[in-house]
Amino acid sequence: MKTVAADQLTITWQAASLLLDYPDQELARHLDVIRAALPALPRVLAEPLADTVAQLASGNLSDLQTQYVDTFDNRRRHTLYLTYFAHGDTRRRGVALLRFKQTYLRSGFVLDESELPDHLCVVLEYAATVDQHLGRRLLIDHRAGLELLRLALADAESPWHGAVQAVTATLPPLAGDERQAIARLAAEGPPQEEVGLTPYATPTSLPMPTFPGGPR
Repeated sequence: MKTVAADQLTITWQAASLLLDYPDQELARHLDVIRAALPALPRVLAEPLADTVAQLASGNLSDLQTQYVDTFDNRRRHTLYLTYFAHGDTRRRGVALLRFKQTYLRSGFVLDESELPDHLCVVLEYAATVDQHLGRRLLIDHRAGLELLRLALADAESPWHGAVQAVTATLPPLAGDERQAIARLAAEGPPQEEVGLTPYATPTSLPMPTFPGGPR
C-alpha cells in the first residue's frame, strides 16, 4: 500500500474511533459524517469502513447495543483495551498503561480519569486529532493485539471487523517477529494473573470530530 497522507490518516482513525465506540443515539449522525468523508480515502481504507457503516446502519440500535456488549465486554480476544492482549490482568499491565498516559501528557493531552488510556477509541482519537506520530507509534507497538482483534472479529463475522481492518491497513506490513507474536497470542491468549484491576468500563463518548474537507 502507498503511503497514506496525513489527512487520510485523520479521517480513517477518527472514523474507526466513532464506529468502535458504544452505539448510542448519535450513531446515525456519526454514520452520515463518515459516509461523506469516505470518498477522500483509498479503497483499501474506504471499503472496510464502508462495510462497517453499512452493517451498523442496517441494524436496530437496541440490538446493536446488546451485540456490542457481547462482542467487546464478554470475550477476551475481542477486547478494545490494547495492553490487555500482551499483559492480561497482570501487574505488568499497570506499567503499560502508565506509558500511554505519559505519551498523552507529552502532547499536552490530559485524559479523563474515567477512561483507560489504552482503549482503542481513545488511542485513535488521540492519533487523529492530537499527535499522529506518537499515536501511530502506540498502535504499532500494540500491533500484535490489533491483528488478533482483527482476526477474531473476522472469525465472528462481526460488523465491527471492517473498522479494525482499516486501522491495521494504515500501519506498516507485518514483520517476522510480529507474525510470531500474533501466532503466540492466538494460541495462548492474554495472561490471566488477576491483580484486582477494574479496567473494563466503556469510555465516555468522545467529541464529534471534524473531518478534513468534510461536513462539520
